[in-house]
Order: sequence, then C-alpha cells, then structure tokens
Amino acid sequence: MKRYTLLAALAVVFVAPLLWALGTSLKSQSEATRMPPTLFPTEPVTRAYGTIFEGTTQTPVLRWFANSLIAATLHMLLVLVVSSLAAYALARLEFRGKRLMFAVIVGTLLVPGFVFLIPQFLIIDQLGWLDSLTALIVPGAAGAFGVFFLRQFFLGLPRELDEAALVEGANHWKIFTRITLPLSKPALATLAVLSFLANWNDFIWPIFVIFSPEYFTLPPGLSILQGAYTIDYPVIMAGAVLASVPVLILFALTQRYVIEGISRSGLKG
Repeated sequence: MKRYTLLAALAVVFVAPLLWALGTSLKSQSEATRMPPTLFPTEPVTRAYGTIFEGTTQTPVLRWFANSLIAATLHMLLVLVVSSLAAYALARLEFRGKRLMFAVIVGTLLVPGFVFLIPQFLIIDQLGWLDSLTALIVPGAAGAFGVFFLRQFFLGLPRELDEAALVEGANHWKIFTRITLPLSKPALATLAVLSFLANWNDFIWPIFVIFSPEYFTLPPGLSILQGAYTIDYPVIMAGAVLASVPVLILFALTQRYVIEGISRSGLKG
C-alpha cells in the first residue's frame, strides 16, 4: 500500500506542471493573474493558441516548432550513428590505446559543458554554419555520454555471437549491422530519447549561434513572447504545451525500450 501511495504522489508531482500549463493556456489574461490562482479555467478560451498559430514576422512560433523538430530529429539520428560506431569499436575491437582513448572520452564527462561554448562557437564560425540549423544539429553529435552508454550495453552482449559470425565469414561491419544493432534496440531507443530531449530543450547554445528569428528553436523563441513590462501567461503556457507534445509522444512510443535499456546497460566492463 505504501508503494502505491508513493507512486501516486510521484505521479501528481510530475503531472501537475503539465496540467497547470494546459489550464493556464486556456485562461484569459485576467484569470491567469488572479489571486488566489485556479488550476482550471472557469471559462475556457483559445485566444492563446490563436496567437501562437497566427504568429508574426518576429514571433513565427510554428516555424520555431518546425526548426526544433528538424534540429532535434537530425541531431538524434547523428548521435545514434556516431555513438554506435564508436561504442562498437571500444567494446568489440582490440587495438592499441583503446583503454586510454576510452578513459579520455569518459573524462570529458567531468568537464562542465560551458567550457566548450567558446571553442565550439569559433569552430562553427570557421565552418560558416552560424545562423543556420546546421549549427544546432552537428555539435554534440560525438558526445561522450552516448559512446559510454552504448559501450556498456554492447559489453553485455554475448561474444559468442560475434565469434560464430566470424567463423561463418562475416566481417565486423556485418556483425555490427546485423547482430549488434538489432540486439541493442533498448539502448538505442534510450539514447535516442535522451539526445532528442537534450537538443529540443537546449536554450543556451541556440542563442549563441542563431541570430535571425526565422531560425530560432522553441526554447529561445518562446522567451521573446514575454513583453518588456507585462507577460501574457496564457500565450507562454500555450507555447509550453506545444513544446511538450512531441516529447510526450516520443516517450509514449519508446518507454518500453527506454526502461529496458536503462535496466540492462549497467556499469559492466
């Protein structure tokens, strides 16, 4: 009984902000600032969503939504490709300096992310990617966490499968694509969700490298909706609800794999 009570309390803690955002997005401005506050609107209105969908040249919210979706999806795919290849090499292949290389990769996890802002900005500037979605997609694709996470999962797969495939004449590319990846769906799904969320929710990096409103993503874009003297809370919350929809859908589709991937990765090796 205590377990279910604790789970119910945790569910309330996690669901309450979503309900609050949804309720506020359907309120009028006067009701949204009323004290004491109400959870649900007494007279629901959709003005905030109308403002979001109409947009302006300076606040094209739907364009920001599309930019976020494109950037997060392509970044997620790039992370899966790069991390899986690097993790397979570190987990299944033998070469000189492998342990040192892995130690250096893991060591970068201890460095605060803000340390990399200026070097990454200078690299993006030299490549001519500033003020484009490419600047939001490519950086971070070779992150240490993805390599570490998949390596731990690959180490847990039976090596007998690789040896049997090698006896049958398969090379490492065939083993990687036909054996390792199909057996690693839980870990890949988990990394996909985490990398999508990291890019989708990123606020600091986009404001560093994006200058034109049409290339903004939702996190920095929604901050523009706040006025200098007054804040339209229903519009802000409508944007928050819009931003949460893809994340909720992604997790609903992959939650089974995510739970299995986290439980099986462990700290082997």
